[in-house]
Amino acid sequence: MVSDRYQVVQPREVLEFYRDLTEISGYELETAGVLKEGRKFWALARTGKETVLKGGDCVKSYLLLATSCDGTLATTATPTTIRVVCNNTLSVALNGATSAIKVPHRTSFDAQAVKKQLGVAVAQWDSFMYRMRTLSERKVKSHEALNYFLRVLCNSDTAQDSGRGLTNERALKKVQAMYEGHGRGAELDAAKGTAWGLLCSITEYVDHEKRSRGPEYRLDSAWFGQGAVLKLRALDEALALAA
Repeated sequence: MVSDRYQVVQPREVLEFYRDLTEISGYELETAGVLKEGRKFWALARTGKETVLKGGDCVKSYLLLATSCDGTLATTATPTTIRVVCNNTLSVALNGATSAIKVPHRTSFDAQAVKKQLGVAVAQWDSFMYRMRTLSERKVKSHEALNYFLRVLCNSDTAQDSGRGLTNERALKKVQAMYEGHGRGAELDAAKGTAWGLLCSITEYVDHEKRSRGPEYRLDSAWFGQGAVLKLRALDEALALAA
């Protein structure tokens, strides 16, 4: 149930949004789907840009477009990276703010206006990946790694997710183990013992390991909810460590 001011965005509009991008800019629509029994729907397109860090650690550029039928999510276009070795996702963010472009449902979805804004956001790829390369070159000592995980996890709502007010020990042990070699791609030169490896262990935890009611709920959280907030905090802390 929505008010008269609610502007509907149909699934067709989400897919049509990419038509110009695929025909003119060389984007390739890779996958699309729904969450929460169709309350949210999304599409993911590859932009064609990619960067390879030390040891063959490949990171590709994508664009995620999503909207909701129930008003829980504005129509949102988010430049996103995917680390190939583990399929981890991370929103492109500079200066502590995500590059996502949001159109509330009380205003009409103007695809052309969003594309103009996206031109600026997607152009930030090189700058963002320069920062990621910096993370891959920042060697980390064991006490720095522990402090990093404590800052990221203790300041989050992860603990409340499990009904406890204390640090989520399971999460802490999990990310430490992934960082120390059990994570996918943890042994690659770019990640082993580096700030990039710290960040990747958090993104892998949020995307693939974090407790949830199921894979669908985990994906929803990783892209649009507490998981997304946790990943942004992890990025900020990693950049601060490498500064």
